[in-house]
This record gives sequence, C-alpha cells and structure tokens, in this order.
Amino acid sequence: TEAIGLYNLGLSCCLNSVLQVFLMNIHFTGILRRITVPSTSAQRKNNVPYQMLLLLEKMQCGKSKAVAPTDLACCLSEHRVQLFVQHDAAHLFLTLWNLLKKQMKKPDLVKELSDLYTICIQEHVACQKCSFEIKSNSTMLTLPLPVLDANSDRLKALKDCLQYFFYPEELTGRNMCFCQQCGRKTPFLQSMKLVHLPQTLTLHLKRFCFERSSRTYKLSQYLSFPQDLDFNEILTENQCQADDSEKASWQYELFAVVAHSGSTSCGHYCAYIRSLTECKWYCFNDSEVCQVSWDDVKCTYGHSSLYW
Repeated sequence: TEAIGLYNLGLSCCLNSVLQVFLMNIHFTGILRRITVPSTSAQRKNNVPYQMLLLLEKMQCGKSKAVAPTDLACCLSEHRVQLFVQHDAAHLFLTLWNLLKKQMKKPDLVKELSDLYTICIQEHVACQKCSFEIKSNSTMLTLPLPVLDANSDRLKALKDCLQYFFYPEELTGRNMCFCQQCGRKTPFLQSMKLVHLPQTLTLHLKRFCFERSSRTYKLSQYLSFPQDLDFNEILTENQCQADDSEKASWQYELFAVVAHSGSTSCGHYCAYIRSLTECKWYCFNDSEVCQVSWDDVKCTYGHSSLYW
C-alpha cells in the first residue's frame, strides 16, 4: 500500500511516470497478477507483462523508498523501446499497452485489458449536396484533445477541449471529398460520435504546435480540469451513439495526471496519482515520492513560468 518511487536510469522520468500510473491502478494490477508465467528464463527475460509484475512485487515487498526498473527497461529495449532518450508520455503509454496486450497469452485477460482502456468512436461523414453518408467505428487508447481551436485561440478548460473534439467540421474548398452519389467533389460534414468509454479513460492534451519552419514548440497555457467528469453534462445527444445504460457509466473521478515541464526538446516528467486504496494524492518524481494536496495537483494546469 505504500507509495514507492522508481530510480531514474538516465532520461527515464517519462517511463517511470507512465509505469507508476499503470502500477497504481488496482484494476490493472488485478489483471497483471493473473498472467501466465513464461516457461523458460529467456522468455521471462523478454516478456513485458512478467517483468512489469516482477517490478510490482519488488516495489511492494521492498523496504527502500525507491527501486530501480532496470530489468524491465532492458526488456523494453529488446522490443525496440529506446533507452537514454526523451520520450513522449502518450506515445510511450501506447507502446507499453500494445506490448502488454501482445504478450498476454490468456484471451480473457487480453479482453479485460481492452475493456479497461479502449475507447470506441464512430466517425460520420455526410455529403452536404445529397443524402450520401459513411459511418465507421474505430477504437483508440486515448482521446487526443486539442488545446487550440481552428482559429488558434486557446481553449480554457478540459470541458472546452472535449466539446471542440466532438464538434462537427465542415470540409470545404481544398478539403472537399469525392461523393459517389454526386459523382464529384462536394462539401462534406465530418463529425465524431462517442460510442463507448472504458473503465479507465485516458485523455491526452496535445500541447504541441507545428510552425511552417517545421519547428515544434510546446503550448504551456493554463488549462483547468476537474476532479469529477460527467460526459452526459458535456456532450449533446447528437455527439453520442450509445444507449442510456452505456451513458450511465460515463462518470469519472480523476485518478492520475502525467505532467511535463520544460520545452519539446528538453524537459522532465512526473506523475500525480491518487491512491485508490488510501484516497490520497501523491507526487511521483522518479525516486522521490511525497503526499500532496489537490491544490498541488492544480499546478499542472500549466503556465510558461510555473515550476512544480
């Protein structure tokens, strides 16, 4: 039950933060504890779920304030996850999840892992000149939310980002699509509809912007998010493709925030996580772990000169 840190192996703050979010989630560790242990030592060495389970046991059984995720890091390097480089947390989260899903042998555990994290969205495109339309469902691990609108104006709160993500977009001019019914390019209306949300919902704030010079810079503006989130109060009926029983589960409590300070080329990650057993917030800053308040968590709302 005690919060344990992870030693930095060298530019591994992003890996440490993402691992802490996985391992502090008791719904995830409940799945992890039921994996099939690989039969040979070579297989165990290169099996991500097993190495993550060993790290979890090491963190829970050890008496030190932090442990080193060395064996797991070496295992990840065998699967082309580079060490000693700066990673993006959202991309690393997706990479780890895919490796976990690929190497979990039990079909029921793979399904549980998918149910725990996978979002389902319906993309809807409709011709504005006739009745032609296309609907297609897709799954994703995170909701990638913009922090700027189409006019490059800043969105001020998480609610605004979610509403903008599901707001219909007109495809006109050079963005027009070919309509099979009209036989030519016509204006289309593109929209996203929410079909299913998982037990653990992951939101990704896209705090980066590309300039014409191909330079990427970070958007550090203030953007607030609540402790409780009810999608039924945010989205309209037209933005949802689900029945009432599905929508009844679309209420969330904030569990973790993976925060980045610095620029796109140089920075540092840490994780603020609410213990599901103790109901207390902790800051995981590599090997340093301390209990924090909600006011401390709100420091991650962002500001160009903020140091947390």
